[in-house]
Amino acid sequence: MNDTPRFGHKDTSFRAAGGVDGIRHLVDDFYDIMNEWPQAAGIRAMHAENLDVARDKLTRFLCGWLGGPKLFREKYGTFSMTGVHAHLDIGESERDAWLGCMEQAISRQAYSDAFSVYLLEQLGVPAERVRVVCERRATQTQ
Repeated sequence: MNDTPRFGHKDTSFRAAGGVDGIRHLVDDFYDIMNEWPQAAGIRAMHAENLDVARDKLTRFLCGWLGGPKLFREKYGTFSMTGVHAHLDIGESERDAWLGCMEQAISRQAYSDAFSVYLLEQLGVPAERVRVVCERRATQTQ
Protein backbone atom coordinates (compact mmCIF):
# COMPACT_ATOMS: atom_id res chain seq x y z
CA MET A 1 0.00 0.00 0.00
CA ASN A 2 1.29 3.46 -0.93
CA ASP A 3 1.26 5.90 2.01
CA THR A 4 2.20 8.92 -0.12
CA PRO A 5 -0.61 11.47 -0.02
CA ARG A 6 -2.32 12.17 -3.31
CA PHE A 7 -1.56 15.88 -3.53
CA GLY A 8 -4.07 17.84 -5.55
CA HIS A 9 -6.92 15.60 -4.41
CA LYS A 10 -9.54 17.23 -2.18
CA ASP A 11 -7.74 19.11 0.60
CA THR A 12 -4.54 17.03 0.77
CA SER A 13 -2.35 19.86 -0.53
CA PHE A 14 -3.98 22.42 1.78
CA ARG A 15 -3.35 20.14 4.75
CA ALA A 16 0.22 19.35 3.63
CA ALA A 17 0.90 23.09 3.51
CA GLY A 18 -0.20 23.46 7.13
CA GLY A 19 -3.65 24.91 6.53
CA VAL A 20 -4.24 28.65 6.70
CA ASP A 21 -1.47 29.25 9.24
CA GLY A 22 1.07 27.24 7.27
CA ILE A 23 0.21 29.01 4.04
CA ARG A 24 0.41 32.38 5.76
CA HIS A 25 3.89 31.48 6.97
CA LEU A 26 4.91 30.41 3.44
CA VAL A 27 3.62 33.69 2.00
CA ASP A 28 5.36 35.76 4.68
CA ASP A 29 8.64 34.00 3.91
CA PHE A 30 8.02 34.48 0.17
CA TYR A 31 7.61 38.25 0.50
CA ASP A 32 10.49 38.53 2.97
CA ILE A 33 12.72 36.83 0.41
CA MET A 34 11.38 39.08 -2.34
CA ASN A 35 12.38 42.09 -0.23
CA GLU A 36 15.91 40.77 0.40
CA TRP A 37 16.98 38.80 -2.67
CA PRO A 38 18.73 41.00 -5.26
CA GLN A 39 17.48 38.82 -8.15
CA ALA A 40 13.90 39.70 -7.11
CA ALA A 41 14.32 43.49 -7.23
CA GLY A 42 12.45 43.71 -10.53
CA ILE A 43 9.38 41.86 -9.33
CA ARG A 44 9.49 43.59 -5.96
CA ALA A 45 9.21 46.91 -7.82
CA MET A 46 5.93 45.67 -9.32
CA HIS A 47 4.36 45.67 -5.85
CA ALA A 48 3.24 48.44 -3.53
CA GLU A 49 5.70 49.54 -0.86
CA ASN A 50 3.44 48.07 1.83
CA LEU A 51 2.93 44.37 1.14
CA ASP A 52 0.09 43.74 3.60
CA VAL A 53 -2.61 43.50 0.93
CA ALA A 54 -0.40 41.38 -1.35
CA ARG A 55 0.33 39.03 1.54
CA ASP A 56 -3.36 38.73 2.36
CA LYS A 57 -4.38 38.14 -1.25
CA LEU A 58 -1.72 35.51 -1.94
CA THR A 59 -2.46 33.70 1.32
CA ARG A 60 -6.18 33.64 0.59
CA PHE A 61 -5.63 32.62 -3.03
CA LEU A 62 -3.29 29.76 -2.13
CA CYS A 63 -5.70 28.43 0.49
CA GLY A 64 -8.38 27.86 -2.15
CA TRP A 65 -5.94 26.88 -4.89
CA LEU A 66 -4.56 24.14 -2.66
CA GLY A 67 -8.01 22.72 -1.96
CA GLY A 68 -8.86 24.55 1.24
CA PRO A 69 -11.47 27.23 1.92
CA LYS A 70 -12.07 29.78 -0.84
CA LEU A 71 -10.93 32.71 1.31
CA PHE A 72 -9.94 34.93 -1.61
CA ARG A 73 -13.40 34.75 -3.12
CA GLU A 74 -15.02 35.44 0.26
CA LYS A 75 -13.13 38.72 0.66
CA TYR A 76 -12.19 39.87 -2.84
CA GLY A 77 -14.53 38.03 -5.23
CA THR A 78 -13.40 36.19 -8.32
CA PHE A 79 -10.47 37.09 -10.50
CA SER A 80 -8.45 35.94 -13.47
CA MET A 81 -4.83 35.04 -12.70
CA THR A 82 -3.67 36.26 -16.08
CA GLY A 83 -6.02 39.25 -16.05
CA VAL A 84 -4.69 40.75 -12.82
CA HIS A 85 -1.13 40.50 -14.09
CA ALA A 86 -1.78 41.56 -17.71
CA HIS A 87 -0.66 45.16 -17.13
CA LEU A 88 2.79 44.02 -15.99
CA ASP A 89 5.85 43.22 -18.08
CA ILE A 90 6.43 39.62 -17.06
CA GLY A 91 8.95 37.65 -19.04
CA GLU A 92 11.16 34.69 -18.30
CA SER A 93 13.37 36.54 -15.80
CA GLU A 94 10.36 37.81 -13.82
CA ARG A 95 8.77 34.35 -13.83
CA ASP A 96 12.05 32.82 -12.71
CA ALA A 97 12.53 35.42 -9.96
CA TRP A 98 9.01 34.77 -8.65
CA LEU A 99 9.56 31.00 -8.70
CA GLY A 100 13.00 31.48 -7.12
CA CYS A 101 11.45 33.37 -4.22
CA MET A 102 8.83 30.68 -3.86
CA GLU A 103 11.41 27.89 -4.02
CA GLN A 104 13.37 29.52 -1.19
CA ALA A 105 10.20 30.09 0.83
CA ILE A 106 9.14 26.46 0.35
CA SER A 107 12.58 25.31 1.54
CA ARG A 108 12.02 27.20 4.81
CA GLN A 109 8.84 25.23 5.57
CA ALA A 110 8.63 21.90 7.35
CA TYR A 111 7.08 20.30 4.27
CA SER A 112 7.86 16.79 3.14
CA ASP A 113 10.25 16.56 0.21
CA ALA A 114 7.44 15.12 -1.90
CA PHE A 115 5.12 18.04 -1.17
CA SER A 116 7.88 20.62 -1.69
CA VAL A 117 8.62 19.25 -5.16
CA TYR A 118 4.92 18.93 -6.00
CA LEU A 119 4.11 22.48 -4.84
CA LEU A 120 6.91 24.14 -6.79
CA GLU A 121 5.99 22.19 -9.93
CA GLN A 122 2.33 23.17 -9.57
CA LEU A 123 3.19 26.84 -8.98
CA GLY A 124 5.23 26.78 -12.17
CA VAL A 125 2.08 26.20 -14.22
CA PRO A 126 0.28 29.51 -13.49
CA ALA A 127 3.62 31.35 -13.41
CA GLU A 128 4.31 30.21 -16.96
CA ARG A 129 0.74 30.95 -18.05
CA VAL A 130 1.03 34.52 -16.77
CA ARG A 131 4.36 34.93 -18.59
CA VAL A 132 2.91 33.70 -21.87
CA VAL A 133 -0.15 35.96 -21.66
CA CYS A 134 1.91 39.01 -20.71
CA GLU A 135 4.42 38.44 -23.50
CA ARG A 136 1.64 37.86 -26.02
CA ARG A 137 -0.03 41.10 -24.96
CA ALA A 138 3.26 42.97 -25.23
CA THR A 139 3.83 41.63 -28.76
CA GLN A 140 0.31 42.58 -29.86
CA THR A 141 0.71 46.18 -28.67
CA GLN A 142 3.96 46.72 -30.58
